Amino acid sequence: SLQLPDGQDLPLPPVILGELGKDPQNPTVCFYGHVDVQPAKKEDGWKTDPYTLTEIDGVYLVIRNLYGRGATDNKGPVLAWINAVETFRALKLAMPLNFKFVIEGMEEAGSLGLEKLLEKENQCFFSDVDYIVISDNLWLSNKKPALVYGSRGNACFFVEVR
Repeated sequence: SLQLPDGQDLPLPPVILGELGKDPQNPTVCFYGHVDVQPAKKEDGWKTDPYTLTEIDGVYLVIRNLYGRGATDNKGPVLAWINAVETFRALKLAMPLNFKFVIEGMEEAGSLGLEKLLEKENQCFFSDVDYIVISDNLWLSNKKPALVYGSRGNACFFVEVR
């Protein structure tokens, strides 16, 4: 939880840790994704709920305009990994990797609880991880997805002026 300046205790969103496969012959890939939407309140200018897929201006049931807040940052990439695993299972194919998932309700650099969780689970949940994939990217246009193969660094600062 987070202690606010007025003393109020604010619970942090949960972090979901999951794993699929423990074959020692396969490498283990840890996938990270977040499902938050910033800012979350409808009063901040949003027309739809952050976790409801909404049809807006659909035409004749042929063309449907479906809107989902946070679809590219970052619910879509999270769902893509889940769909990939689901496809392997549906086709009864052996998974070439062991998967670990870290899915959270905040987001990487802005997460208030992620660093503490990583430190706590470093020797346990993360002990056999060979690769980490941060799947937090976007589409270049309505028809061109992006494959991000590198990530810039983050630097966060807090400045208090009196």
